Amino acid sequence: MSADVGHAWPDVAFPEAAKESLKDTQLRRNVRNATDIITTKRGRVTGELEDWQELREAGSAIRAHVLRNLDAYLVQFEQACTAAGGQVHWARDAAEANAIVLELLAAKNAKEVLKIKSMTTEEIGLNRTLASHGIEAKETDLAELIIQLGKDKPSHIVVPALHKNRHQVREIFSREMGLKELGDRPEDLTEAARQHLRERFLRVPVAISGANFLIAETGGVCIVESEGNGRMCLTLPDMLITIAGIEKVLPRFADMEVFLQTLPRSATGERMNPYNSVWTGVRPGDGPSEFHVILLDNGRSEILRDAEAQQTLKCIRCAACQNACPVYRQTGGHAYSSVYAGPIGAILTPQLYQLERGSTLPYASSLCGACYEVCPVKINIPEVLIHLRGEVVREEQKTLKGRLGPWNLGMQAAAKIFLSGDRLELAQHLGKMGQKPFVGSDGFIHHLPMMMSGWTKSRDMAAMPKESFRQWWEKRGKEAKA
Repeated sequence: MSADVGHAWPDVAFPEAAKESLKDTQLRRNVRNATDIITTKRGRVTGELEDWQELREAGSAIRAHVLRNLDAYLVQFEQACTAAGGQVHWARDAAEANAIVLELLAAKNAKEVLKIKSMTTEEIGLNRTLASHGIEAKETDLAELIIQLGKDKPSHIVVPALHKNRHQVREIFSREMGLKELGDRPEDLTEAARQHLRERFLRVPVAISGANFLIAETGGVCIVESEGNGRMCLTLPDMLITIAGIEKVLPRFADMEVFLQTLPRSATGERMNPYNSVWTGVRPGDGPSEFHVILLDNGRSEILRDAEAQQTLKCIRCAACQNACPVYRQTGGHAYSSVYAGPIGAILTPQLYQLERGSTLPYASSLCGACYEVCPVKINIPEVLIHLRGEVVREEQKTLKGRLGPWNLGMQAAAKIFLSGDRLELAQHLGKMGQKPFVGSDGFIHHLPMMMSGWTKSRDMAAMPKESFRQWWEKRGKEAKA
């Protein structure tokens, strides 16, 4: 297990956090509106491609091949990147990654850095670490800038400020940038952000990025984005530091042909990202004079060892699963208490922590399969969720509290009942007797007492039938003979 995953969010159980999110009607309205727009656009642009399913299969196969041969491709990437003039660093966990960044910045005497949106740096808590050492990290992605100025947390992988509408963004910008007359049109907000950042682009000598893909064949780093801030950070600073999870590697440059079609369509409903940048090493007079890549493990090797759950690492961070998930669409991302929200967060976060945190997340799903249907690399998220639920139960069984808990005792009792036909018949008989006071005139149970009340708070339950299938079958046989 990683010594320091670096996750900075409080470990609040999903059910409790979700209850708080459900009270925020504006947040729910914002999330629902944004995900509806993205989902509609995605459906339109994926429907244009006759080979969309073949592209999903190809992407899944490439990512699975990488995971089977990850060690070889990482070494190949390091060799190619180094040959091109880059420097590769290996970090076992968040603490090592942050320490490497601090060392590189100290050598430059840097007190300010620019950042391209990066889930990996959020994962390791880099901004917090830099601030504790007197270094300001300025987000340049519009949504991340909104989050940073609003002292908020991202709620979506691709659109971190998805839970904010333009009126709320206007309030943040007006307050933090001192723009009292700022309008709330998208053009007004983007112009304010542009003016706020432009001077920094020209002045700050160090930039920090994540990576969408690492290319083993060439040693290059691919970053896809929509605003041009990434291109500015890749070309203007004197030093560029890229922090990427070890699973981001692709074997060949040609493999991007698949992902540059599936990623934008799945992420934002676009046919192509406006900016696709591939950075390979250094070249005099062109871009940064120093290029560093930090390859981050941070629990990924442990995930890779799990044959059933390792498909989690195929993820290309498109967030299509979030947009499709009925649970995420009701609660938003903050309820997951994790950098990674939605279905992918429900399987990734518990694994990064080896179930020490986020153990309720595998249950934050209806198992409807919508996430699997839209995943461009065909991660069977429901399958992994069920696997992790089993792991949670096995961990709980190791404690006396878990063994004596109501869920475990209930499941043990159910197992005993289902092992015997006679016991099942007796249980059915007792159940019919016990339900009588709660059955309404419509044949449904609307309210149950005590522990069972949680079920009927949000749904009605059909009453048990007056006769079992076996009783019905026997009665039918007698009637036929008569």
